[in-house]
Amino acid sequence: MKSDLFEVDHEAYRQTVRRFVENEVVPNLERWDEQRSIDRETWLAAGKLGLLGLSIPEEYGGSGVTDYRFRVVVISELARVGAAALQSGFSTNDDIVANYILRQGSADQKRRWLPGFTTGETIGAIAMTEPGTGSDLRGIKTTAVQDGDAWVVNGSKTFITSGVLADLVIVVVRTPSSDGSGALSLMVIEDGMAGFHRGRQLHKVGLAAQDTAELVFDNVRVPQENVLGEVGAGLHYLMDSLPLERLGIALAAQMSAEAALQWTVSYVTERKAFGKSISEFQNTGFVLADLATRIDMVRAFLDRAVIQHSHGELSPTDAAKAKLAATELQWDVIDAGLQLHGGYGYMMEYPIAKAFIDARVQRIYGGTNEIMKEIIQRDLFRSADRRS
Repeated sequence: MKSDLFEVDHEAYRQTVRRFVENEVVPNLERWDEQRSIDRETWLAAGKLGLLGLSIPEEYGGSGVTDYRFRVVVISELARVGAAALQSGFSTNDDIVANYILRQGSADQKRRWLPGFTTGETIGAIAMTEPGTGSDLRGIKTTAVQDGDAWVVNGSKTFITSGVLADLVIVVVRTPSSDGSGALSLMVIEDGMAGFHRGRQLHKVGLAAQDTAELVFDNVRVPQENVLGEVGAGLHYLMDSLPLERLGIALAAQMSAEAALQWTVSYVTERKAFGKSISEFQNTGFVLADLATRIDMVRAFLDRAVIQHSHGELSPTDAAKAKLAATELQWDVIDAGLQLHGGYGYMMEYPIAKAFIDARVQRIYGGTNEIMKEIIQRDLFRSADRRS
């Protein structure tokens, strides 16, 4: 079933994105994995073509496009060639960091930081996870204590996407509260601030080209003008922004699954075994028929979720459903695809192998899929209580 999500303008934009992917991304994928980072020149090239910061208003250098379908085009074209690491970096910048600044930033903060997000000159990161705290944000221990006209931040973060290259990092900290337990706040720490140290670049199972790092904050003095939004309102801000982050993860997973299915169909059609193509075996056809059906079903849900987000109507529960369904589907499609490739599927020269190791984290970040189920079941039983 063909998706009716896109219109003429989106398809025209797709041609621009596709040229960027073919010229700037595909020739560099292997080298990026080897050097474990993506060239800044790639970000600048994307900025020149208008692929970054689409939702940023014109007064800050963006195009002010609130139609999220244009972002979906970028996601889908990167997934088509297996550029998961670059897609993750772009999504962190656009769907997370720039989104927080747009939502909670003051006019001065927007003028200072947003223009670089549209040109590719600024790479951002968000630091939530700590060595002892993952999905449970209430367990965050990094602190910020006010000292005169500044805040002094101490603590450490880990698993931070773009942690090595980031020019600015939105850090989730615990600030004093009236009840003594502390409340979460968001503070922007910029490259070069005294006491801000980047730890080792982490060696991951997949997404080799995506720089992921540990960050250390040792008495970092953060000026008041770098506090994002209201002190103590951080948890509320995080809850408001997580649906978009999860939608982006879901879309990347969906597009990756669609690409993996096409790679597999092409392979089993060409590959011969026992005198006939692998596609002629009933088991092959049945496996792929089931996966193709599931892909269409999840795609229909995601198409609807994209429209809801563009209208400001996407609920946290539906975003959790999207993330859960799409990432589980992605894993099943890629795992089956690798199996149908046989021994060649385990070779890194085939895109299905790279997709296999890159996809595993999708069910973990943005909130583990177990957390997604918790969100969904809580809403389910709340709804039941309201009906009774």
